[in-house]
Amino acid sequence: MIVPAEASAEAILGHHFARPELLREALTHRSASTVGGRRTPAVASNERLEFIGDRVLGLLVAEWLAERFPGEQEGALGRRLALLVSQPVLAEIAEAEGLSAVLNVSDGEARAGVRKLATVLADATEAMIGALYLDGGIAVARIFVRRAFLSAMEGQKRPPKDAKTALQEWAQGRGFPLPNYVVVTRDGPPHAPNFVISVTVAEKTAQGVAGTKRAAEMMAAVDLLGKLKL
Repeated sequence: MIVPAEASAEAILGHHFARPELLREALTHRSASTVGGRRTPAVASNERLEFIGDRVLGLLVAEWLAERFPGEQEGALGRRLALLVSQPVLAEIAEAEGLSAVLNVSDGEARAGVRKLATVLADATEAMIGALYLDGGIAVARIFVRRAFLSAMEGQKRPPKDAKTALQEWAQGRGFPLPNYVVVTRDGPPHAPNFVISVTVAEKTAQGVAGTKRAAEMMAAVDLLGKLKL
C-alpha cells in the first residue's frame, strides 16, 4: 500500500512505481533503516540505490551534454558534468523538487535537521534516480533528470573552470592565502578507499567525499565555491 509520503514522492518524480518497495527504499535514510515504530517494518537504507543512481545520473547528464554542446571536447564537457552532478547542485534540486519533505529519517535525526543537510539531500536525489531506473528503465530516469536539471543545465553558458583552479583564483584575487586542503579521514579497503577532505579559504570551510584524494579535493572545492556564491 502506498503511504502519503510515497504518493507525494511519486508526484514529484512523475512516475507510478510498479515496485513500490524501490521507492520506499529510496526514501529511507540510514537512520530509519531499522524498526522505528510499532507498525513500521525495517527497510533497507537508500545507500545501494544511491550507488546505482550516481552512475545512471552520470550517464544521462553526459549524454545530454554531448547533445547540447556537439562542438565541445572532453575537457570542457567533463567540467560541465562535474558541476552538474556535484553535491551542491544535487542538494539544490532536492530542495526545489520538495524531496526533503518526503524523506524517511529517524525522529532524532529529524529534530537535528538532517533533512536539510546537503549530503543527505544529494544522496536522496541519486537514490531516487536509481529507483526510477530500476523500476521504469533508462527512459523514465531520463525524463526526470532532464526536467529537474534543466535550470542547472541552462545556467551553464560557458564551460566552468576546474573547481580547484577557480577557488585558487578567487583566493588570489582577494589577497587570501591559497586554499588549504586537509585529509579528514581515509577509510575503506585498499581497493575501494573513501576520502573525506576539507578545504579552507577566508575562514570558510567545506568538505568533499570521494574514492580518490583528487576527486575529494575537487568536491570540496565545488562545495566551497557554492558557499562563496561563485
